Amino acid sequence: QVRLVESGGGLVQPGGSLRLSCAASGSISNIYSRGWYRQSPREREFVASITSGGVTNYGDSVKGRFTISRDNAKNTVYLQMNSLKPEDTAVYYCNVKTFATPYNYWGQGTQVTVSS
Repeated sequence: QVRLVESGGGLVQPGGSLRLSCAASGSISNIYSRGWYRQSPREREFVASITSGGVTNYGDSVKGRFTISRDNAKNTVYLQMNSLKPEDTAVYYCNVKTFATPYNYWGQGTQVTVSS
């Protein structure tokens, strides 16, 4: 059984930094990408992804501030978030996309709150 477990969320002041981690347990085959989405009261938004080939992609609102990386040996993907803004406040979800069913795995989410 595959599980994605996020950690690293919390409360941070504007301008601060956090690093989220997503550790995968169980075997996932045919991975296309690993990434992050976030859910606010307004919308669900793509944040960042990294393909199995190492190509990264970012949502427009986080470009230049967030960095996605991975440690294949630890089966973990990270999201370094710098220069955080109040509008970054959301529940952040880890995502793994695969070429074959079930096509998407999701973590349980971790809350990030940016507030003074």
